[in-house]
Amino acid sequence: MGNDKAILVGVDGSDASYKAAWWAANYAKHAGLMLQIVCAYSPLSYAAVSFDASYTTMGDDTASHNDAQEILSKAKAIADEQGVDAATLIVTGDPSSVFVELSRNYNLIVIGNRGKGGLAERLLGTTSSSLPAYAYCPIVVVPYTDDEGNQMHLSNDIKKVAVGSDESKWGLKALQIGAAFADSWKAELDVISAVPNISGLTGTGSAEERSVMDSYLDDLGTRIDPLQKAYPDLKIDKTVVPGSAVEALTQASKTHDVVVVGSRGRGGFTGLLLGSTSQGLLQHAVSPVYVVPRKYVEAEESGLKAATVAGLDVETKSIDEITGVQKVSVDMADPDQAAAIESAIDPLHGESSDSGKDSD
Repeated sequence: MGNDKAILVGVDGSDASYKAAWWAANYAKHAGLMLQIVCAYSPLSYAAVSFDASYTTMGDDTASHNDAQEILSKAKAIADEQGVDAATLIVTGDPSSVFVELSRNYNLIVIGNRGKGGLAERLLGTTSSSLPAYAYCPIVVVPYTDDEGNQMHLSNDIKKVAVGSDESKWGLKALQIGAAFADSWKAELDVISAVPNISGLTGTGSAEERSVMDSYLDDLGTRIDPLQKAYPDLKIDKTVVPGSAVEALTQASKTHDVVVVGSRGRGGFTGLLLGSTSQGLLQHAVSPVYVVPRKYVEAEESGLKAATVAGLDVETKSIDEITGVQKVSVDMADPDQAAAIESAIDPLHGESSDSGKDSD
């Protein structure tokens, strides 16, 4: 079932997850990739924390399975509205561990954010178990609302991409992926590098401060030069900002359709991505965040399977071998019902003539 030519999107019945399904279908169609939709739930007494509240049936596995099929039928109809014929899966057990296992089999995994409870909380809840930190393939986290609860509009067309860049191998890989992604959409690429605040220097406007900023800008130009040669038609802008990279990228999410970042896994930038509410990029971004995880970078760098690079004495499993994963066939929801869901999650969902952000 799963392979590196497919995208996997997780749904749980929440509007946030349906918006993630919409984004994943739109990208799958653009990139010519297959789409698979998965609904995950914990059986019996754990069902209450698996689905959006409106779908929870405590202690009844049959009812939970039926709920999962209903959720999948709606998500499948959303994909069909965009001309994508999606396959459907049900996962039982702990979603965090199963999704990490599944990530070995996909080109990309897409999940929604801002959902209360349900799948988003299970997969994004803590740094120690967060999917973007531990996955073997890139993860896109799609926001549903901003911090004030305003719905975020997602455009069918991606016109501006931002990428956070530093000299680490994670930052370099994020830059490469960001460039390829932007080029595939014929979008503009903004590359952002942050200069740490230095006491007695930052904000002084001195010649020494300007020299430091110029040095960072030169380094950024060096990293960009190979990409400009690889993608001669790609418009690339570079920006060096003082202070927090997370703050700069959060601000960039307000004017860009996608933000691309690298994640080191334990500690490092992941702590900034997924840490406290005051710092977390994923909690505050208002455009999808494309995360390039550590295990994915190390596996590709070594030309080995991700499991080998991670020090695990196991072979990569096919989906059929992963415990708790079941392929199911579901009847597609009525197109009118799918249209109603799309209208509810994004009243402007069909428009492609704007920048992809609400201005209200």
